[in-house]
Amino acid sequence: MIIEYQNKTYVKKMKASAKGNSDSFIEFTNPEDRGTKYLKKGGRLYVYSPDNEQVMLISGHMLKESMMGSDLSYEDTINNEKLSDRYTPVLSGSETWNGREVWVLDLTAKKKTESYPKQKLWVDKENFDLLHYELYALSGAKLKEYTLIRAENFGGRRFPVESEMRDLLRKGSKTTFVMNSILLDEPISDSVFSMRNLER
Repeated sequence: MIIEYQNKTYVKKMKASAKGNSDSFIEFTNPEDRGTKYLKKGGRLYVYSPDNEQVMLISGHMLKESMMGSDLSYEDTINNEKLSDRYTPVLSGSETWNGREVWVLDLTAKKKTESYPKQKLWVDKENFDLLHYELYALSGAKLKEYTLIRAENFGGRRFPVESEMRDLLRKGSKTTFVMNSILLDEPISDSVFSMRNLER
C-alpha cells in the first residue's frame, strides 16, 4: 500500500487472508507498523495495536476515519453486501475508457444510511473488469474515485492486482494498492479469523 499525501510517500506492507466477503484478517509487516492487525468478522472491524497491546472495536464516527493514513476509510473496508443488494443500477450508456469499450452504470442507494448515496461505474465490455468508479454525496459532490491499473487471470478468474484510490477531500492524496503474491481457493482455518489470533 503506497500512500502519497502532502508531498510525502509512505509504504506499508501487509499479509491478508479472507474467506468469502464476511471474514478477513490483515497483519502489517513494514517496520513502522509491524504487529498492527485488523480482523473483520460478523460485520465488525477490530484492530490490535502492539503499542498498547489492546484490541479495539472500530465503530461509530471512527468508521469515517482514514485506515492507516490511506485514502480508504474503515467504513470502506467492511461492506459485505453485494452492490446489487445496496443500489439500484441504471445503464446510462457506453463509451471508451483508456482505449477500452465500457458500459457506464449509475447507481442509486436503496437506503439512506449508505455513506455514498450515488456511484458511477465504468465496466469493461469484454472482460467485465471494473476499470473505474466514482463515489458521490447526495448533493452530487464527488468524494472518491477508484481506477484499476492492472488485472490478471488466476484460475480462470480476473483479479485486480494493482489499483488506485483517491479521496478528493484530501488535497494531493492517493493510495496505490499492489498485490505481489496471490493465492485463491486455498483452505484457511477458522482460527485465523478469531479474536485469539488478533491478540497473539
